[in-house]
Amino acid sequence: QVQLVESGGGSVQAGGSLRLSCAASGRSFNRYAMGWFRQAPGKDREFVASVSWHGIRAYADAVKGRFTISEVNAENTVILDMNSLNVEDTGVYYCTSDQTAGQVDAGTSRYWGQGTQVTVSS
Repeated sequence: QVQLVESGGGSVQAGGSLRLSCAASGRSFNRYAMGWFRQAPGKDREFVASVSWHGIRAYADAVKGRFTISEVNAENTVILDMNSLNVEDTGVYYCTSDQTAGQVDAGTSRYWGQGTQVTVSS
């Protein structure tokens, strides 16, 4: 079976940084799009960032210039570097992956991790 496991979440002060990792196992993820979504309590899940198998990145307007998503490395791990964090970045961050020539889509993406909590305090 395919598994995605997120790690790296935690609590930081506003202005700080965190690095989230998503480790994939069960099959090769070459030519798979991967990305991150997040969900705050009482809010809908929202897109954060993604990378296509071509290496094209996409970012939500709210995180452009602050977050950077990596390509999938040789260990089938994708990284999300988060800088200049603010309170609005608080939420559970979910990794997702799908076999698509484009970017991942929340409604159709095939594989999801269990999520990792990110809490930003002022």
